[in-house]
Parts: sequence; C-alpha cells; structure tokens
Amino acid sequence: MPPEPIAIIGIGCRFPGHSNSPEAFWNTLCERKDTVRVIPQERFNLKTYFHPKAGVEGRTYTKWSAMVDDFDLFDASFFGISPREADFVDPQQRLILETSWRALEDAREVVDLKHGRSVGVFTGVSTLDYHLMQSSLESDTKSDIYMATGSVHSIVANRVSYVLNLKGPSVAVDTACSSALVAVHLACQSLRNGDSEMALAGGVNSILGPLPYLAFCKMGMLSPTGRCKPFDSRADGFVRGEGAGMVLLKPLSAALRDGNRIYATIAATSANQDGKTNGITVPNALSQQRLTTEAMERAGISPSMIAYMEAHGTGTPIGDPIEAHALGMALGVGRKTACPIGSVKGNIGHLEAGAGAAGIIKAALTLYHRRVPATLHFKKPNPNIDFERLKLR
Repeated sequence: MPPEPIAIIGIGCRFPGHSNSPEAFWNTLCERKDTVRVIPQERFNLKTYFHPKAGVEGRTYTKWSAMVDDFDLFDASFFGISPREADFVDPQQRLILETSWRALEDAREVVDLKHGRSVGVFTGVSTLDYHLMQSSLESDTKSDIYMATGSVHSIVANRVSYVLNLKGPSVAVDTACSSALVAVHLACQSLRNGDSEMALAGGVNSILGPLPYLAFCKMGMLSPTGRCKPFDSRADGFVRGEGAGMVLLKPLSAALRDGNRIYATIAATSANQDGKTNGITVPNALSQQRLTTEAMERAGISPSMIAYMEAHGTGTPIGDPIEAHALGMALGVGRKTACPIGSVKGNIGHLEAGAGAAGIIKAALTLYHRRVPATLHFKKPNPNIDFERLKLR
C-alpha cells in the first residue's frame, strides 16, 4: 500500500528578486526574471577578493550572486527577541523564522503560544558565514551570552519551535545541497509516524563572506560568466544564491477535513547516498536513478505518469549530464512522449542548503497553476545529453 499523501498547505519564501510570497515567486518564474547581480559591497569587498583570472590564490574569479533584498532588516520585537540578542542572531535564523511564520499565515493555521501545538520543524542549513564573522571580533564581544545560540545550526530549527511554542521534533539538517529536501523527507516521516500533526520543512542559505567563494572557485564549480545555464551547451558552473523557503505540511486526510487550500501533495519520498564515486563531489547516476525509481514505486505510480521533473540542474558541465542520464533511465520507461525537465537555478541561482526548498516550491506552484515555467538561459542542449534517447525535453 502506498503511504498516505502529504499535503502542502502553506508556503513561506524569501527568494531573490523581491520574491517574498508564493505569488511574487511565481511571477518571477513566469516573467523569466534573472535575479543575478554583482555582489554588493556590504557583503564583502570585491576589490580585495575578485580577480578575473582563475587560479589566483585568495581570489574569486566570479563576482556574481543572486541575493535577497534588505537581508539585514528584521522585526526582532515581533518574534520577542531583544535588540541586543538580535545582533547575534544569524540571518539564516531570521529568514527561517520569517518564512515559517509566512507559511503558517499562508495556510491560515493558528499557533497556540500558550499551550503549544504538535508541529515539527525541519530545516536545511549548511553555511557558517555569520559564525565566522563573529569569531573574528574582539574577545570581549565574542563572549556575549547570545553568541552561542545565535549562530549554531541546531538553533535554526529550534528557535522557530521556541518562539512559536511548537512541540513536535525540531531538527536542523546538513547534507549540503540536498539539505532542504532531506528535511522534507524527514518531515513526511514525522507526520506518517504521528510525531507531528503538522510540519514546517525547508531550507536556507545566506551569503555574508568570501570564504565559500574562494573554496568553490578552487574547485572550479562557479560560473565565470555569472549565469546558471541548466542543461545548456554553454553551462560553465553555478551562481551562488541566497534565501529561504518553508512549506507547511499536513496529512492529506487532515487537510481535507480542515478545509485547507492544497497546493500539491507529496505522494512519497526517498533518500540515499552516492556511495563511492570518482570524487566526493561527483554524483553517481545509478544511485540517482535508483532513488527516483524507489520514490515512484513507493507512491505506486509509473514513470509515464510523471508530467514534469524539477531537477537539481546546477548548470555544471559534469553534473548536468549525469543527472539527465539518471532521470532519463528512471522516467523514460514506457513513455510515449518526452518528460519536461527544468531547474529554478536559472532564475535565482543555487541556494545550496536551501536549493531544495526553492525546487519543491516551484514544483508545487507548477502543479497548482498547471503551467511549466521556462528554464532560464537554456538555448542549445548540452551535447553530452541525448535528450531524444532519454525521452526528456
């Protein structure tokens, strides 16, 4: 028997390009907006860290990013946080608080601040920019009592549970770029196990310092042209993006009982790992194929029933062909027409630990509006992807 579907009943998001609501984000996708811009001076000094030539020690060869507007503005008093403590609260915690509240508000679900509710919180988070910034301050500033809770990953989820008096599981997940989707996977398990009546799940990424840029440039992962081009012949790496997205989940039967608006339902989820590959950052097509097939089998659906696939699609020369091959092998079985695939990264860059949140929200809105937005910056297919044979388009 397939598991009970999980309904997505609320969406909270803060993505690049003023995409601070599901409607605004949908407009960004449908209007083909490109939100990438030069890294602003207040994040870090490009004169110090940028050099157009790759391989220069201590320099980034790219100066591009997709960033949220007014990232430093935060209504601390609304969440009961004092001005002094707010200074030490990682922007990733702030973004998850805001988007969690917006997801509850979007679903018209009420929190009980006095008695609490059995709501789980599962967040993907990975970067440590704010912690590194605080660690570089003078010693008397570093010793503030709020520093410890202000920047550790566990509190990204825990603060939501604390502020809103939510008493379900509260878990921060770091599995790199899959963090947000693993968080959704765990949230669905929590709901099906009865650990939570509802669950908030998603992920976040903030860009505050140069160190991740330097590391990614050494690995040759970032696009020197500053555009993420998923599955395109010109794909030359990804563009870093920031933002946060949270979805509010509830078992379908409960959502129907309570009269919730339903954006989409999650029929089944699955999780695995690549195992041993040619390098720790190199994906395994066979593992990806098995993962997709396993999720379909758990849901009791055939590959030919898949109408659209929101892919990871980072726009890297190595990753895109591997992913496309895996998807074609899993989804092409028994198909008469090609399966459309796309990637939100062309619009808002790669949100890293928050990437899956953007992807699942785009997929849910695609189903809700029954329209597939075009993948930005796709002009000529990557010659290493045989779209016709894989039955993809």
